[in-house]
Amino acid sequence: MDIQRIRSSDSDFWQKLKNFMAWDTVSDVGVNETVQEIIAAVKSHGDQAVVDYTNRFDRMSVSSVSALKISLDDAHTALEKIPPQQRQALEYAAQRVRQYHLHQKQDSWSYTEPDGTLLGQQITPLDRVGLYVPGGKAAYPSSVLMNAIPAKVAGVDELIMVVPTPDGEINELVLAAAAIGEIDHIFAIGGAQAVAALAYGTETIPQVDKIVGPGNIYVATAKRMVFGHVGIDMIAGPSEILVICDGKTDPDWIAMDLFSQAEHDEDAQAILVCPDANYIDLVMQSIRTLIDGMERASILKVSLANRGMLIDVKNMQEAVDVANYIAPEHLELSVDDPQRMAAKIRHAGAIFMGRYTAEVLGDYCAGPNHVLPTSRTARFSSPLGVYDFQKRSNLIMCSAEGAALLGETASVLARGEGLTAHARSAEYRIKKSGEME
Repeated sequence: MDIQRIRSSDSDFWQKLKNFMAWDTVSDVGVNETVQEIIAAVKSHGDQAVVDYTNRFDRMSVSSVSALKISLDDAHTALEKIPPQQRQALEYAAQRVRQYHLHQKQDSWSYTEPDGTLLGQQITPLDRVGLYVPGGKAAYPSSVLMNAIPAKVAGVDELIMVVPTPDGEINELVLAAAAIGEIDHIFAIGGAQAVAALAYGTETIPQVDKIVGPGNIYVATAKRMVFGHVGIDMIAGPSEILVICDGKTDPDWIAMDLFSQAEHDEDAQAILVCPDANYIDLVMQSIRTLIDGMERASILKVSLANRGMLIDVKNMQEAVDVANYIAPEHLELSVDDPQRMAAKIRHAGAIFMGRYTAEVLGDYCAGPNHVLPTSRTARFSSPLGVYDFQKRSNLIMCSAEGAALLGETASVLARGEGLTAHARSAEYRIKKSGEME
């Protein structure tokens, strides 16, 4: 198999790279129309629409949303039933994720100026959050932990999980993760109808303040459409990995690191950037040797052929420039001094430093969140964290002296904008404070 290879010495290198990165994640017209129809039906008909779509899309035969509610007892039973090794792994991962996110928790703060005016910020958690979890053949207990734990650390009171169960199939690992993640309510629903139910509420499903979690194109489109009525985490595109290597790492390791993201689906992206052309040849040889032995070889071949790329650069600084342009979801720095290089990285969802730090560790148990910006959005957005589940309210409390001082400035600016009521509101306090002295 072949992977596209480009060289920074080519005169049209940057144009080639720009064209390669122009990945369109916008839903097509048919998907948009379908999702709009589903959202409108759920808004109008509530539970009944959710039941109808669930029976239709997930091949179920239920008569009420209550029949789609999964008890927390079932989640705890699943935790007891899974193999001890899996439970231990889930609990260890949860412990590390919780410990990391505790460092992100923000507290309210304030300060008082000499005239007695208090300024600050009050931090409060969201009241209720909806967590979408893919179902069916897909089983992502790690995503349950990565979304639920920072929400709970932030202090969210109520966490509602929705997970589709095609043909009534419930994944035990996902339920076990829900128990560990302290989920409050679980509904066996999915797709755009689940997103709409969370966004607008039904007779049975409470309306949430924010929806987080990954899903297919219908879920992503629905999240985009309900944004503004509720908050969302992000619109995630296909998984990505970019590896910068100096040519000193075992090429089999790098090949498998590229596989680790390319195996997600045919649209996933895997890129190697290296100043050593001979080493790139070795990695390509490793790819050809290892790929047929992989369980998801058919997906890997399509992903690497369509969206994989090998990039020859002149030196390591140019490798950094390429990485900053691409702004990858996952960035591995497989070099001698990764911390020095990391200081030059401006845009990346997560940076994995050193030859022993495989990206997969961040997927499951390193601690930092694996919900990361994709499709070059790391240029302006950040990983999911506790801060996504907290709100900030500004605090202002003026003393009489402070009201008079600030009022003079506010009055001038308000009258300059032609807003007389604004100005007079401030001026009343100037007069009042003067009378009090």
